[in-house]
Formats: sequence, structure tokens, C-alpha cells
Amino acid sequence: MSDNVKGAVFALCGFAIFAIHDVLVRIVGGSFSPFQMLFFTSLLSFPLLTIVLVQDSTHGTMQPKHPWWVALRSLVMVGASICGFFAFATLPLAQVYAILFMVPLLVTLMSIPLLGEKVGAHRAAAILVGLAGVIVVVQPGSTQLGLGHLAAVLAAFGAALQSVISRKVGNDERPVVMMLFPLLAIFVTMGGSLAFVYEPMALIDIAGMASIAVLGFIATFCLVAAYRKGEAAIVAPMQYSQIIWATIYGSLLFNEQVTTSVLAGSALVITSGLYIVAREAISGTSSNQPVTRTRSRGFAPGSLRVSTLLKWRK
Repeated sequence: MSDNVKGAVFALCGFAIFAIHDVLVRIVGGSFSPFQMLFFTSLLSFPLLTIVLVQDSTHGTMQPKHPWWVALRSLVMVGASICGFFAFATLPLAQVYAILFMVPLLVTLMSIPLLGEKVGAHRAAAILVGLAGVIVVVQPGSTQLGLGHLAAVLAAFGAALQSVISRKVGNDERPVVMMLFPLLAIFVTMGGSLAFVYEPMALIDIAGMASIAVLGFIATFCLVAAYRKGEAAIVAPMQYSQIIWATIYGSLLFNEQVTTSVLAGSALVITSGLYIVAREAISGTSSNQPVTRTRSRGFAPGSLRVSTLLKWRK
């Protein structure tokens, strides 16, 4: 088995585990607010994160070298996590994934002003096609749009923005800074909200939230293994396999039917994303590969920054 095949298999496993993670968010989110869920999943993530952090041998202090960018990334992570959890708790899984699939398009778009990268006519056209696909999925005007749709779109924007910020300052910051500050921001802000949203939890609910945290970690380490073994251009497109899991789990667990518009829109978004990855692979220069070098899911406290772990364990 070639390294690229191994990388693809690891990636498929990682995204399959992320799909189970999202199903649990959907189930637990039916009883609790995203604020309470994020507080306890971040709290339960600390023991797992500590195991990783103690291996950071990078010299330096906990003081960020780019405090404003780190602060902005942490706040964006808070907002994206809230929106992502809320979207999965309220919308059909396939719709959420179809909207989140536009993250590579947004990364490409945001890399122009924030990273100074150039995007040619081909990738610009792909972005427009992908955004058109999202419109086909959401169907404004013919479908009653709710807060869940807005939350999914904001989660996609937040995931893209934090990934671009990570690329902008990640090489200068210690891995512990890039990992710990967003998690602390989630923990503190969500803890402050508990006075307004807290609902008593049974042991099964706590177990569900712990499972969300653990699954996020396991899935992330599968992606670490994937990017170690395979080329980014092979591994990155594996994220689109989640639409298959969304169809299966949505039908079996939540009686969700995937509509023609969702399938057609998803096809447009996926095609545009694959085209962008292919164009970046052809360019062959790391200075103009914002998508293939973006290796973070962008929200949820249980999932670490893959590129940080890759750098850490070289």
C-alpha cells in the first residue's frame, strides 16, 4: 500500500469519526444549549490536551508574539464553535456539511487580503461556483431559513478565518500558545454563560459530552497520521466523504431525507473545492496553497490544530 493510499485511509477514518462526533453533538444538543455543551467538552478536553502540551519542548514563554492575532483567533474560535454546535443541533446533517464544505473556498478568498496571496481567474471562478452551490442547498426564498442556517454559514466563515490566521502567525507562535489560548477562551466565556443556560445533567449526558471531546481528539490524530503519510492534495479532499456519513446517519437516526437541492448544491461545492485543491497542487509552491496547507477543522474544542501537531512531532 502506497503512502498516499495510507494517508487517504487515515483521513477517511478521521472524518468518519468526526461524523460520529457531530451525531453526538446533534443528540446532546437536543437537550442542552451549545454554551453548556462547549463548556463541558472544553473542560473534559483539558486532561487530553495536557498530555499533548507536556511534550512541547519549544523554548519561550506563554506570552504570544502576536497577541492581537492570537486574541482574534481565540474569539473567532469561540464564535465558530458556538455556531457549529448550534447548526448541528438544529439542521439536518447533510445541510450543515454542505454549508461547511465552503470553508476551502472562503480560505482561498480570505488569503488574498490577509496573506497577500494571488488567486487567478480559474480559482476565482471555482469560488463563485461553490458559493452558487451553497445557495442551491439553502434555497433562499423557497425555504424557510432559520438561525441554524445562519449559524452554519457563520461557522464556515469562522473556521476559514481562524485557519488563515493560523497560517499567518502560526510559524512564529509556540504550539502551546496556539492550542491553549482558544481553549481557555471557550472555557472562560462558556463558563460565564452557565448562570443563564445551565440545565441539570444526568450521568449519560456527561458521558456524551466526554465522548464528544474524546472523538475530536482521536479524529484529529487520525488526520495527523494522514498528513504524515500522504500528500495534502490527496488527504484534503477526503473531508467530502462526510456527506456520505451525513446521508447514512441522518436517515437511520433522525429520519432525515436528503433532497435533490442538497445533493446538487453539495456536488457544486465539492467540485469547486476539488478544483481549487487540484490547482494548488499544480502550482507546486507552498506560498500559494492556502487550502492544502490548511489542516484544521476550525471549530469544536476537542479537535486540535493538525498543522501544529505535525510541526511538533517532526
